[in-house]
Amino acid sequence: MLSDDPNNERAFAALAEIVRRRASGTGPDDDPLSAEPVDDARDDDERQRAADLAVWALGEELAGNPRAWYPLIEVARLSVRDDHEGTLRRLRTAADRDPSGRALVESLALLREAGEPVEALGLGVGHWHPKDQDPQVARQLVLASIEAGRPLEAKQHIASLDFYRDQGAVAGLREELIREVAQAEQTIPGT
Repeated sequence: MLSDDPNNERAFAALAEIVRRRASGTGPDDDPLSAEPVDDARDDDERQRAADLAVWALGEELAGNPRAWYPLIEVARLSVRDDHEGTLRRLRTAADRDPSGRALVESLALLREAGEPVEALGLGVGHWHPKDQDPQVARQLVLASIEAGRPLEAKQHIASLDFYRDQGAVAGLREELIREVAQAEQTIPGT
């Protein structure tokens, strides 16, 4: 499935779970893929590192496909704490590979979750095409702007929804984001 669609999230998650279990040696009694006994003496941190490394290798291999953006995001998720520049490079590449904007939504959410709203804003502003891409990018940009203490910038991202082709589809989103900004302005001093 992943050779046909390298961005199939369910297939990636299923394969990642298999390689995680295999790499960490977890299982009820034995590793079902190798029939070797599980070594209960291995430290949990060591198991987690082995599992993450296996998923990393899987993601890197699948990311070699020029259409693949989801594996890049998963590798970026694994590297977000330890490799800031590599994370940003992977997320930029993922955003470049996906014309729909789904990769950008995922990338911005990942950066926000990592406490990097300013980096999310930089990535989003540089890659979002409001006319053609997923309007959920606006949600991520507005929330990142609020988290960065930039309510005026948040309003500009809401205004960018005016360029979206189907205004009916973004009406509810626009109203929700306007409320979010108004609520944030009440809590930010000087606004």
